[in-house]
Amino acid sequence: MKIAVGGDHAGFPLKETVVNALKALGHEVMDYGSYDSNPVDFPDITRTVCAAVLSGEAERAIMVCGTGVGACIAANKIPGIRASVCHDIYSAHQCVEHDDVNVMCVGAQIIGPVIVVELLESFLKAEFSTAEEFRRRVEKLHEMERQYTSQNPAVSE
Repeated sequence: MKIAVGGDHAGFPLKETVVNALKALGHEVMDYGSYDSNPVDFPDITRTVCAAVLSGEAERAIMVCGTGVGACIAANKIPGIRASVCHDIYSAHQCVEHDDVNVMCVGAQIIGPVIVVELLESFLKAEFSTAEEFRRRVEKLHEMERQYTSQNPAVSE
């Protein structure tokens, strides 16, 4: 699977572990930074990482920031992206199975290298459920995006 990865300066210490773990699991990684601990704004990297998912360049993405929350908020502002903060194994697979999440956000100040590898495995092995109730709910999310962007043209610019 092709995976886009990004993080801000607070996520930088854990991002190398993420990239190496993904490669060890046999995935192709596109690393969009940051590449050092110098301050960078997470919305900028989140936008680039999510663009790779939306274009089909990447199938899923991983964002690493201090808590995962900022990157998740930024990612969920982008139509077509469904992001979730995941700091436990259940959420890492359930978010894909029930909500078709395509961006997992983790916090380098919350979890460490052992847990992040387990989260990556769980997230990337998960598949969106074929159950009608989950498909229906995700379609409603798509409809919300379409309705909001059509009523607010500045959003889609």
